[in-house]
Amino acid sequence: MKKNNKEKLSFICYLVASICFYISSIIEIISKDRNWVVNLCLGSAFLCLSTTHLNKDKNGKSK
Repeated sequence: MKKNNKEKLSFICYLVASICFYISSIIEIISKDRNWVVNLCLGSAFLCLSTTHLNKDKNGKSK
């Protein structure tokens, strides 16, 4: 049961980090900064990590 809570927490943390990087990217686009691409890529990477973690959790439960 503790492992399930840790998995949910890590999924939520990856998702929150992704949202923060996307928001940072939007702010940098509006302020015409040139580093917005880095934050956009990091946001996408964390989004992929969260969905991979979610799929891993679903596959583990079905077996």
